[in-house]
Amino acid sequence: MKKVLALFDGEHFSMGAFNFARQLNEAQPILLTGVFLPSLDYTKISMYYLGGMVGPVYAPGVEAEPGMIDRNIQTFKDLCVKHGIECRVHSVIDGPILESIAKETRYADVLLLSSELFYSNFGETSQKEYLEDTMHNAECPVIVIPEHYNFPQSIIMAYDGSKASVFAIKQFAYLFPELSGTSTLIVYASEKENEFPDLSYIEEFAARHFQDLSFFKLDAEARKYFSTWITDKGDPLLVTGAYSRSFLSGFFKKSFAAEVIAEHKLPVFIAHT
Repeated sequence: MKKVLALFDGEHFSMGAFNFARQLNEAQPILLTGVFLPSLDYTKISMYYLGGMVGPVYAPGVEAEPGMIDRNIQTFKDLCVKHGIECRVHSVIDGPILESIAKETRYADVLLLSSELFYSNFGETSQKEYLEDTMHNAECPVIVIPEHYNFPQSIIMAYDGSKASVFAIKQFAYLFPELSGTSTLIVYASEKENEFPDLSYIEEFAARHFQDLSFFKLDAEARKYFSTWITDKGDPLLVTGAYSRSFLSGFFKKSFAAEVIAEHKLPVFIAHT
């Protein structure tokens, strides 16, 4: 059984994240822990410095709409009972929010996070920063999920021969053996080399974990329009790796995976070492 963490901010309950957890539970029972973060009011919160980052500190009593968190918690509990999901609720946040997220994810297998709703009330730029900071501080893999999608019918794994890309593939394989029969495509997406790097090595590993496995090298045109290319592949989940805050900063500015997340069409699994 896996411990799956679903992260909700004070104003938003993500049905997209919950439905993903529900379908995971249908494939193999999970423990679903809902973490309910407070609403943030930048006029009333203080800032802190941690590991080179500035981030918000929760100020008790700050809530956009009184009772909203309690209602979201009750919705979460009711849905878990309805769908037969074992659940827990964590809602006491005291101090740096990113520090709390790090602690929560330290004791979880995977984090589910809405790509559309997570602190969306602060605007697109701030929301991207929150997603970036959350993924950087997470101590387990993250699945970023849109609100409207179909549960994955295929898995597409971005691979460039790097430690980061192989680590993400490993983490996905270890976490979701119940999806091993899903059609899986390992895509070489780098512009640096013409040949698929270490093909025999990645094939030896991946073929042990995925029953319906194939490999594909993107041409330059497909790389340029990756978000369009991948959404034409049915209902996929994208697996990709990241390894540092600087990488994630670039990731959100220019990478093909960032475009996929921004379009809110399919789930993206991200694991960093």
